[in-house]
Formats: sequence, structure tokens, C-alpha cells
Amino acid sequence: MGIPVKLEVFEGPLDLLLHLIDKNKIDIYDIPIVEITNQYMEYIRNMQREDLNIMSEFLVMAATLLDIKCRMLLPKEVNEDGEEEDPRQELVEQLLQYKMYKYIAYELKDRETESDLVMYKGPTIPEEVEEYVEPVDLDQLLGDLTLKQLNDIFRDVLKRQNDKIDPVRSKFGKIEKEEVSLSEKFTYIHSYMKGHSRFSFRQLLEKQHTRMHVVVTFLAVLEMMKLGEIHVEQDHTCGDILIERTGDLNGN
Repeated sequence: MGIPVKLEVFEGPLDLLLHLIDKNKIDIYDIPIVEITNQYMEYIRNMQREDLNIMSEFLVMAATLLDIKCRMLLPKEVNEDGEEEDPRQELVEQLLQYKMYKYIAYELKDRETESDLVMYKGPTIPEEVEEYVEPVDLDQLLGDLTLKQLNDIFRDVLKRQNDKIDPVRSKFGKIEKEEVSLSEKFTYIHSYMKGHSRFSFRQLLEKQHTRMHVVVTFLAVLEMMKLGEIHVEQDHTCGDILIERTGDLNGN
């Protein structure tokens, strides 16, 4: 009867690799792939998981490590710039990115714990104090101010308000969004093609009343090209674009 071994639980294959790198005090930029692969394979051989999805992630990483191990034994590949490629480079980048996210998660967890220690106290101002309004002495407030001075101040305020009005923009009417649906344009073009099996794209656009109608019609033509309902050709650059129906309007 074998001795049961309690394995540490890792969140994924990258978490296990980081653990092995830290445990062996290895430089993450210069991973001894043979040693790490052997330790990784030894771990997954001892794994006993019921969740096959999680187990498959570790097996995929094992295959990746074995692939890198094989490539390390072969002559080094050279890229277009004449530099030797390191088979471990992509794995190193994944480990660094995972390590960064892991540390950020620890930091957020610490901040969540600290936030639980913060207590807030709502205002406890008595209702009478909150509703109190200091009385205003109009005689003291106005002082020596005369009706003429008040009238001058009033006119000055009105003048300032009038100066803020844009003489051009203030006469603009209300701008309303024009609603044009793509389905409406599909219906329009299908109806138009009943009497025109071959027609000019410019001729089709000239029948649109606004810029929005032109844009949506153009989108409808592109979608119909994608669906294979029409064929588009142009004899020369900047020339007129001709549209031809590829079948009948019933989709045959």
C-alpha cells in the first residue's frame, strides 16, 4: 500500500510553473527547461483530479514544455533579422504577464480587507438646527441703495444676459436624428431591381434624399454583395460602378 502524498493546489499550469521557478530560485529569463519539465511532469503524474477540464490544462502545458525541450535540442532557429530565436521566449512572456496579474490580485485583495476596517458615521444634526435659516434684515442689506441704483443694476444684468446669446446659433432650429433602417433599404433596392436587372450605382444613390439615406443605401449594397444577391463591376478607376442582379428576387 503506497503512502498518500498531499499535493499543493495550484490555480493553473502557469501558477505551478511559477511555484517551481521560485522554489528552485531560477531566473525566469533563463529557465532550465529540462529540469523544470521533469519536475512539472512529476507533479502531474501525482495529480488526482476529478475535473478533466482542469487536468487537460495541465496536460496542454506539459505538451508545450516537451515541445520546447525538443526544440532546445535542435539547432537554434534564426529570424528574419538574423537573430537566434529562443524557444522559451513565448513561455517567459506568459509567465511574466501571469505573475503581474497575480500580484495585482493580491493587492486588490489587501485593499478589500482594509476597506472592511473603515467605518462611516452618518450626519446627526438636529432637525431644528438643519432647518434654521438666519433672518435677513432688508433695511441693513439695502443700506443707502436707491430705487434708481436698483434699476441700473437690473438693466446691467439683463444686458449681460443678452450679450451671452449667440446671434447666429440662437436662431437655429431643433436638430432631430433621422432614422433610416438597413431593412428598409433592402426592401427599396429589391423593389428597384424588379424593373432594373442592371443599373448604375450612381443612379441608385441620386434617388436618395439625404446623406443618411446615401450611407445606409451604400451599406445595404455591401451586404447584398456579401450575400451574393448582386454582382458589382467597374471598367476603370473612378469610373461608374455597375450593379447586376445575380438571380431572381426569390433567391433562385
